[in-house]
Amino acid sequence: QVQLAESGGGLVQAGDSLRLSCAASGRSFSAYAMGWFRQTPGKEREFVARINWSGSNTGYSDSVKGRFTISRDNAKNTVYLQMNSLKPEDTAVYFCAARIDPYEYVYWGQGTQVTVSS
Repeated sequence: QVQLAESGGGLVQAGDSLRLSCAASGRSFSAYAMGWFRQTPGKEREFVARINWSGSNTGYSDSVKGRFTISRDNAKNTVYLQMNSLKPEDTAVYFCAARIDPYEYVYWGQGTQVTVSS
């Protein structure tokens, strides 16, 4: 089992950058593929980015491609989301999640709020 805790959210202006962190506790973090998702009130949770167990393969939604970068440090049991050129539409609660390929994400953090003002 894995417990996930996000941090790094906050209030920023459009064009600014933020780096989110997701710290994992439990065993075998490096065995898990990780993802970042986001959600705004009244909308379904949306995929943002994913990374495989080693960090050699990543993927992004079209809305963040070229602006966000996902990475991981297995020695620190942490996955990151570097967010650059933030836009007001990036405002959401951001969640990290873990899964064992090829299965669904089963472990989720509590989320961290990101607010981008125009």
